[in-house]
Amino acid sequence: MDALLPTFLAALLAEWGDKTQLLAALLAARFPNRRAILGGIAIAALANSLIAAAGGRIVADLINFRAIGLMVALALIAAGAGGLFRQKAPTLAEQGRFGAFVTSAFAMFVLEFGDKTQFLTLTLAARADSLLLAASGATAGILAAAVPAIMLGRRFADLPVRAVRLGASLLLLLVGMIGMAGALRLL
Repeated sequence: MDALLPTFLAALLAEWGDKTQLLAALLAARFPNRRAILGGIAIAALANSLIAAAGGRIVADLINFRAIGLMVALALIAAGAGGLFRQKAPTLAEQGRFGAFVTSAFAMFVLEFGDKTQFLTLTLAARADSLLLAASGATAGILAAAVPAIMLGRRFADLPVRAVRLGASLLLLLVGMIGMAGALRLL
């Protein structure tokens, strides 16, 4: 359980107001089938989270626990700092042959690959001893951020997304700085 809750919270905070959440709202505005969109996003999130968690397990065998703690702190700080900048909504091609599920899965996989959430998942999986719990937590966090955007569609823009994103970013920065101080044994 040491991996499930931290990766869930980190992914949820990192994804709020991020391009992937904006993509979910855009997909919901374009396609009427919300279940297909959610299913596509779930598959893409799980695939990206498993890749990141597998990378984390490899990294865990290569570096010591203190270095992993520093790496987690840096990932939290990077995710927090990234959230301070305005996010530009992604765009979708006007016409496509694929339905909501395939479009959602492909677009989310590509957009999320190499994202700050994937880096957070990698570092938290390296710290924990469970690849599956880390991947599950990250996937659940991504979905928890995507569901409001999918359900609201175009109305998602009416929410105070920027304020929540800034608050989440500041929280990630604070936790990252505390983690860095602990990893460097300054606390």
